[in-house]
Amino acid sequence: MENKGPYYITTAIAYAAGKPHIGNVYEIVLADAIARYKRYDGYDVRFQTGTDEHGQKVEERAKAAGKSPKQFVDEIAAVIKEQFDCMNISYDKFIRTTDAYHEKQIQKIFKKLYEQGDIYKGKYEGLYCHECEAFYTKSQLTEDGKCPVCGGEVKPMDEEAYFFRMSKYADRLIQYIEDHPHFIQPESRKNEMLNNFLRPGLQDLCVSRTSFKWGIPVDFDPDHVVYVWIDALSNYITGLGYDADGNHDELYKKYWPADLHLIGKDIVRFHTIYWPIMLMALNEPLPKQVFGHPWLLTGDSKMSKSKGNVIYADDLVSLFGVDAVRFIMLHEMPFAQDGHVTYDLMIERINSDLANNLGNLVNRTLSMQNKYFNGIVANPHDDAPVDDELKAEALATVKKVSDHMADLRVADAIQDILDLFSRCNKYIDETMPWALAKDPEQIGRLATVLYNLLESVRIAGVLLKAFLPDTAEKILYSLNTMEKDFDTVNEFGMLETDIRVTDKPEILFARLNEKEVMAKVEQIQKAYRAVKKKAAEKKPEIEPADFEKIELRVGKVLSCERHPAADKLFVLKVDLGQGDVRQIVSGLAQSYTPGQVIGKNIVVLTNLKPAVIRGIESKGMLLAGKDDRQIAVVEVNGLEPGTKIS
Repeated sequence: MENKGPYYITTAIAYAAGKPHIGNVYEIVLADAIARYKRYDGYDVRFQTGTDEHGQKVEERAKAAGKSPKQFVDEIAAVIKEQFDCMNISYDKFIRTTDAYHEKQIQKIFKKLYEQGDIYKGKYEGLYCHECEAFYTKSQLTEDGKCPVCGGEVKPMDEEAYFFRMSKYADRLIQYIEDHPHFIQPESRKNEMLNNFLRPGLQDLCVSRTSFKWGIPVDFDPDHVVYVWIDALSNYITGLGYDADGNHDELYKKYWPADLHLIGKDIVRFHTIYWPIMLMALNEPLPKQVFGHPWLLTGDSKMSKSKGNVIYADDLVSLFGVDAVRFIMLHEMPFAQDGHVTYDLMIERINSDLANNLGNLVNRTLSMQNKYFNGIVANPHDDAPVDDELKAEALATVKKVSDHMADLRVADAIQDILDLFSRCNKYIDETMPWALAKDPEQIGRLATVLYNLLESVRIAGVLLKAFLPDTAEKILYSLNTMEKDFDTVNEFGMLETDIRVTDKPEILFARLNEKEVMAKVEQIQKAYRAVKKKAAEKKPEIEPADFEKIELRVGKVLSCERHPAADKLFVLKVDLGQGDVRQIVSGLAQSYTPGQVIGKNIVVLTNLKPAVIRGIESKGMLLAGKDDRQIAVVEVNGLEPGTKIS
């Protein structure tokens, strides 16, 4: 196929604060479908995605998890990558903003912008959304004073910061958008940016922070870290080897400017105002197009862990398979409106579109070819007018898919292919191969009908490669054809003759039983509820005065016997010094023998009110840790019995 030149597509990089849900992964699958289509269509594609790993939320969540920020993001980045990989994503570059090259270039970019006067030092006083890690003016808030993106609370904040002179480039950007009508898509997003942000006047942008430390330090003022706008947005060029000193990698020279930034509609402002202005300041070309896709919703609301309506890609794959999940994500998303998915809808779509239409057609056609011709393909050209209609539909589908993909209307392109499968099923009803098979004089006609079906299936299979790659490969493999490239679908009749189709057609998509699927869904949700419940069991904060009520002392275990009425309990005699020997009942029996406990120096809560446990009085409680496998008593060595612990 003709090489049509380079094509660079990117997604927004995922924030490394937790496992991404299908609303996040949808964007990656959408980009993958576009990237695959462009590759098959002859473009030299580079597809980049990755993770945004700095910021206040990451710092706080790492601290809560008892980990360093780098350890935390290493683990979360691996989780995010697993979610992408389970969807069969064909990215060429997975960038992390903690990559050494990226961090070094961000420092150089920041310094360059500062030295040329585009960044200056000042003090920020404004409204801050902790969830979005973004500042807003009062006029940008919702009517009830909430964050315009997440709907959360905003709080007044002031801190020393560096600012980017946005206003310096505002008029130039407005002119660029007006001169390049396809720069921001869909059209509604462009109007929103112009009317709500640019024309009313841009405020200078805060581009550094001092209230947290997990970020890329400003090398000439290390009390500051570079804020998300310069750090995260610049990944699109640093991932290609951009160098602020001008010593760019060949990849940057080849692929920049990007052909498409594919992002969620909630971050269009950052990609169509902040990012272009940064590029203008760096004297670099702007991306050719920014497409703000709608949200994939569960029911009628955006997915949120707080709402409890989150669905993860790997769970869906375990229920339905990779290509079925790709189909749901890609087919159920309108071009400019939010898409809505429920388990009921997923089951219905998979059964009707994939099992009944696509899968049934392929299986029926292959089975008839084997039944009537031992799988050998022939085309005696015993034609009829009804054949022309099918051939015209097949070739028209190629054109419709191409036109829809040119406009990024992926759902419509998939529907075009489904319509071709439906037309093939109708063709079977019109030609009735089973009736032709009963008449020896119609053997040529039967062979022609089946050839037309197989060729239509081949064309549909080739077109399907960008969207359901595994399924497409299975279809083409079952035909035993070598004509698998995009340049073979512009002419009807490219399927070879004298080849033999598979004699064991595979069930591409089995029909789903709703009760069985929902039982599995309940098990998945039950597991997540258990994890959430466990996390919610964390104790509330206490005051220092509350802790002062507790008396902890070192005690030495003098004796240990099994409780006469409870297999899991021990009865200990513990020396707390100065003649204070206590009897304590403790549940150590599942992890220790009595002999392993005797002689240990342990920590005892001594001012606990005495209690009777299974008929034996206990005066105190020893400290121990417990996980799913064992109990481990807290030991203190080198301190005498009675020593106070504080």
